[in-house]
Amino acid sequence: QVQLVESGGGLVQAGGSLRLSCVASGRIYSINAMGWYRQTPGNERELVAGITSAGMTNYADSVKGRFTISRDNGKNTVYLQMNSLKAEDIGIYYCNADVRTQWGSAALRYWGQGTQVTVSS
Repeated sequence: QVQLVESGGGLVQAGGSLRLSCVASGRIYSINAMGWYRQTPGNERELVAGITSAGMTNYADSVKGRFTISRDNGKNTVYLQMNSLKAEDIGIYYCNADVRTQWGSAALRYWGQGTQVTVSS
């Protein structure tokens, strides 16, 4: 099995910064893409940022220029640096990882349990 554990969420004032981390552990042969999603009450999860194993990134338009996704392949960890936080960034942030558990297997998507980000004005 594979587990993803997020950390780094919390309460921050508008304009402030937070850094989220997500560590994958368990039966891991390789990890393809990793990413961060955000969910608010009554809404579906939406992509915030994604990163491939080669380091190519993509971002939601609403966070471009403010958020940076990165990963440490040696530590099976993905990060989300969030700067200039706004009220609209509030939500539960979930990380995911597309993991192959053995050579030749298909990659399956795993999710973390989520971490709350709250921005006060």
